[in-house]
Amino acid sequence: MSMEATRRRLTEKQAETVDKLTRAAMDVLSKEGFAGLTVRMVAARAGVGTATAYTYFSSKEHLVAEMFWRRLAATEAPGSEDPDSTARVLAVLRQIALLMADEPTLAGAVTAALLGTDPDVAHLRLRIGGEIRRRLIDALGSAADPELVETLEMIYAGALVRAGMGYASYAEIAERMEKSALRILKP
Repeated sequence: MSMEATRRRLTEKQAETVDKLTRAAMDVLSKEGFAGLTVRMVAARAGVGTATAYTYFSSKEHLVAEMFWRRLAATEAPGSEDPDSTARVLAVLRQIALLMADEPTLAGAVTAALLGTDPDVAHLRLRIGGEIRRRLIDALGSAADPELVETLEMIYAGALVRAGMGYASYAEIAERMEKSALRILKP
C-alpha cells in the first residue's frame, strides 16, 4: 500500500523510511528539544543517510509538521452519535487540544514548526486545517454556517498557539476552548 506524503507518493519501502524518520525525530526531539533537533541527527538515529532524509523532509519544521499531521490523521474524529451539535463540536475541539497533551516538547515544536515559512510546511498547514475544518463541519451538521466554522477555527488556532507558547497546559487550554466555544454556540 502506498501513502501520500507532502512531497510525493510513496512506495511501501519509502513509507517505511518516512516512518523510521518520524519515529527517530520523536526520540531526538525528546532528548534535544526543538532547538537542538536537526535533520542530520534524525537521519543518523533512523539509520539512513542525511541525503535520504532530505529527500523526504525539506527542514526540521517540515519533519515536525509531518509528525503532527500523521498523529491527527491517525486519530479518528470523535463519534457523532450525540444529537447535540454543540456537544459534538466540543468533543472535536477537546480532541485536537489533547492530541499532544502528554508530550509538551512535541507540542511546542509543532507550534514553532507550523508557524514557519517552509513551503512544505505551508502545504501541511493546509492539510491539517482542512482536516480540522472537516471535523468541525461534520460535528456542526446542519448548523455548519461558514462564519461559525471560521470563528471556531480561530478559537482552536489561538488556543493551540497559546498552549504551544507555554501560557497554559493543553488540558487547561482544552477547558478554555470549550468555554469560548460555548459562548459562541450557546449565547
